[in-house]
Amino acid sequence: MSDNVYKIIEIVGSSTKGIEDAVEKAIARASSTIRDIRWFEVKETRGHVEDGRVAHYQVTLRIGFHLAE
Repeated sequence: MSDNVYKIIEIVGSSTKGIEDAVEKAIARASSTIRDIRWFEVKETRGHVEDGRVAHYQVTLRIGFHLAE
């Protein structure tokens, strides 16, 4: 059995639709350039308010991916 080594990076996703959409967009975009993403962790959630309503969601994620041997 081989040992696994992972790298962790931080990315930020955004959406006008919601937090879940921001996470999904961030993971989808990261997956286009990073192979073997294994997990993510929501580190921080923010939003932008306009005229008393939530206008924009922003989510900071830590993602871990497997480093090839």
